Amino acid sequence: MNHANTHRIPQPTLAQVIERVDTHLNAFLEQRHLPQNLDEAIRYSLLGGGKRVRPALAWYSAIACGHTGENTLHAGAAVEMIHAFSLIHDDLPALDNDDIRRGRPTLHRHAGEAMAVLAGDALLSLAYESTQEHPAPLIALKLGTELARGTRAMIEGQIYDTLGGDQVGLTDLEAVERIHRNKTGALLRASCRMGALSVGAPDEAVELLTRYSEAIGLQFQIIDDLLDVEGSSDAVGKALGKDEAAGKITYPSTIGVERSREHAAYLGDVAADALLELESLRIGDVAPLRNMGDMLTHRES
Repeated sequence: MNHANTHRIPQPTLAQVIERVDTHLNAFLEQRHLPQNLDEAIRYSLLGGGKRVRPALAWYSAIACGHTGENTLHAGAAVEMIHAFSLIHDDLPALDNDDIRRGRPTLHRHAGEAMAVLAGDALLSLAYESTQEHPAPLIALKLGTELARGTRAMIEGQIYDTLGGDQVGLTDLEAVERIHRNKTGALLRASCRMGALSVGAPDEAVELLTRYSEAIGLQFQIIDDLLDVEGSSDAVGKALGKDEAAGKITYPSTIGVERSREHAAYLGDVAADALLELESLRIGDVAPLRNMGDMLTHRES
């Protein structure tokens, strides 16, 4: 591909990327020939809505590195399956005990706790199968390693958030940042890095995408915290106010709503600066990632 001309090529809209990702996920599941009830449970959670932020970030990261997003479908699908697995298990009675997800009954309410546990387990396994479908063996290995690190960090974040973990010696602000950078930020970081790794991007580009993704990852969860305080259940698609009721530390409970908004805006600036540096390398089109950052900053769900 002629990298110098990449920025002039019209890029697919987010809606088109989502449609392509959903088509890929559907085909991937059809090829697995899973037991019917397991397949139905997985589809209920994996294909039942969602903004597809993670595969879109992988797709647009490849474009920012001068390649097509089609090369990231294995990676993007893998991260989306890990995300779905984490939501299924997070909703279980033993953890957050939620009844609604994306405006519908959570999987354990829909199909029972046993099926929810097993569907989550299956998605975890299927995600690694997806990374290994990348045609380049060395890249497939790198994708699996990156996904493993992001998944482990996400689980660590859940531990800190739900079961305490080792937070000794940290201020409340340090503790909530540690939770958010792991629980939510780790998979967003993995999405961008895996998108870049999928196309063999240069190290400098990968590091700039890492900086971008770490900023939007923390910002994403701060905005989630704000929506939990100020949003509506209909818009967000899940019960609100549960973090405060459970006594969890959040950005608004730690530094207040106004300072939380200011910090989210600051992180948006950090992400934008990273993209400016990436743009200066003149290897691809960063506009779709910039648009994603704007969308995440101003989202209401």
